[in-house]
Amino acid sequence: MKIILCFLSTLLILSLCSCSSFKKKDLDEEGFYKIFNGKTLDGWKGNPVYWSVRNGSLFGEITTETIIDRNTFIIWQGDMPADFELKVEYKVSAQGNSGINYRSELVEDVPYALRGYQADIDGRKRHVGSNYEERKRTTLAYRGEIVVVPETKNSESLDLYKEKNNWTARQVTGTLGSRESLKSAIKDGDWNEYHLIIKGNRLKHIVNGVLMSDVTDNDPVNSTRDGLLGVQVHVGPPMTIEYRNFRIKELN
Repeated sequence: MKIILCFLSTLLILSLCSCSSFKKKDLDEEGFYKIFNGKTLDGWKGNPVYWSVRNGSLFGEITTETIIDRNTFIIWQGDMPADFELKVEYKVSAQGNSGINYRSELVEDVPYALRGYQADIDGRKRHVGSNYEERKRTTLAYRGEIVVVPETKNSESLDLYKEKNNWTARQVTGTLGSRESLKSAIKDGDWNEYHLIIKGNRLKHIVNGVLMSDVTDNDPVNSTRDGLLGVQVHVGPPMTIEYRNFRIKELN
């Protein structure tokens, strides 16, 4: 009996270890784990009409023949990150619109759609660095803002505080600089690095080493503490978005 129990315990431990997305042996010198291999879409799930691998990048594209009527994502299948840091480089076309969703959930009956926090990206640099909540509370912080999101009583309040893509209940408590001054840190038509620091109710979006938005989400009804990670191609004109060096680090 003892032998059987020991065997079962060993199997359980091995199973738990094999399911972990944060493989200690694969951590780099900064403690990050690579979640995109640059060769295949292994570990990611999305519509192959819009997503592929090109020149070592996770490549999203909309053409004149593949125009979409709703945003579509490719979703990492490895884990449901809670507290983490994420680093990734992106390059977006001039008319492109994308974003990195995190702590998100699938939208029922809509293939490859996510609902949740998003680190915004666009080729015109109007929204890069903002914290936008896809299919939920909309803009929680524009670029340059330090924001506290207060508690709301129930999920029905979503309709009460939305106004022109803005969550009006949010409280701007400080500034990181003007949108225009921070915009100068973002490169046109070239690679930029997004760095997310997501811990507890604090959500920081950093681009090229510059803190762009800082949200403290105190709303227990509408906030989320873990969930899916994915990247987006957005409704609109033909566009491309590329991601490379996708790395994540678990925070304790």
